[in-house]
Amino acid sequence: MKPTFSRFASETQPETAFIVLARARELQASGKDVIELEIGDSPFEMPPNAAEAGVQAIKNGQTHYGPASGLREFREAASTYVNEEHGLETTAANIIAGPGAKTFEQLFCEAFVNPDDGVLVFSPHFPTYGPNIARRGARMCLSALESTKAFRPSLDDVKHFLENDPSPKAIFLNSPHNPTGGVAHSEDLAGIAGLIRGRDVAVFSDEPYDCMVWTGRHRTLLSEPGMLDQTVAAYTFSKSFSMSGWRLGYAVSSPATIKVFDLLTNTALSCVAPFVQMAGIAALREGREYRDARMADFRRKVELLVGGLNTVEGVHCLMPGGTFYVFASVSAICNREAITSHGLAMYLLEGADDHAGVACLGGECFGAAGGGFLRLSCAQPDERLTAAVDFIRDATTRSDRIAAYLESHQEYRLDTSYEA
Repeated sequence: MKPTFSRFASETQPETAFIVLARARELQASGKDVIELEIGDSPFEMPPNAAEAGVQAIKNGQTHYGPASGLREFREAASTYVNEEHGLETTAANIIAGPGAKTFEQLFCEAFVNPDDGVLVFSPHFPTYGPNIARRGARMCLSALESTKAFRPSLDDVKHFLENDPSPKAIFLNSPHNPTGGVAHSEDLAGIAGLIRGRDVAVFSDEPYDCMVWTGRHRTLLSEPGMLDQTVAAYTFSKSFSMSGWRLGYAVSSPATIKVFDLLTNTALSCVAPFVQMAGIAALREGREYRDARMADFRRKVELLVGGLNTVEGVHCLMPGGTFYVFASVSAICNREAITSHGLAMYLLEGADDHAGVACLGGECFGAAGGGFLRLSCAQPDERLTAAVDFIRDATTRSDRIAAYLESHQEYRLDTSYEA
């Protein structure tokens, strides 16, 4: 008899973005011209000085184990960076290194969340939040973000959660927000801080797009009085510095929390490779001008895609407050053709044309609250973004092909219309 897998392992689903990515690559291998707007990976090269530092570190033999919390030099560089960028007052004792930001979701839940605890998540939401909460046997409590409110977090929902949940323990906050592009304002952060201050409640502040705020500057919950003790903020080199393959990030919190994260990292991950951290140090210290130029490129691409999509009948999208994603409402098209928004996304990839396609994600890949939307990444050359808009404009008028696609993909048939 073969051993059975755990209920958690059997029920966990992968990120849909990677499933769509694999399908897009499969179609490309067969000769189809696919414009990839499904994955949130920077198209730019990493800062040259960071690459050189990483290579030199390998040559210098920095390829062995390091401290679980990260090299002290890396932690000092990260502390200086967040102090200068976000107006914080931290030291190396407030920093821990990790392989990107995603790992800190799991460490946060292990550090703070017990079975049956309530965890408030603003939805649509990043798809790995659910599995990491479920891994601890906790409950994910959803607060729907609304386009009419620019996808900002609802303080009323936070208050209701704290006052009515039988065991409110944590909040997942993501700003700038993936997939909607919403940005929490200063009053939102002050309001959340005021509601949780002094309570046994911790916040996971997911901030990988901190350098992609298109109006004003990024604000972090850590800057609110007392929040360093109740918040873990996670940052990554994948977006701002185009270093996704290096798998490097860091978390910022109180020294007490960092010590717990150090212990949990030691038992699970050992450490981040020292040569990777050396590349990160160079990016933090010398890569900001290069970073800012790439962020300006992303903003221009976002504006280009938003402007183009808003010329397509049945599509409406807001200019996101941040990130390099566009979260376009396609409810009018979906309701007319009786197809789910993820079904529409798959149709654009697989069924709209025999020789070409556009890869993107249906909003329900980020929870039911995302239904009726498409998430499109702007990580392509300008001419490919323009070509994608033209393709979507034509493909969404071809009711015959949509109907034919639905005939062979009944799982994408829309039973209940989306709210307009």
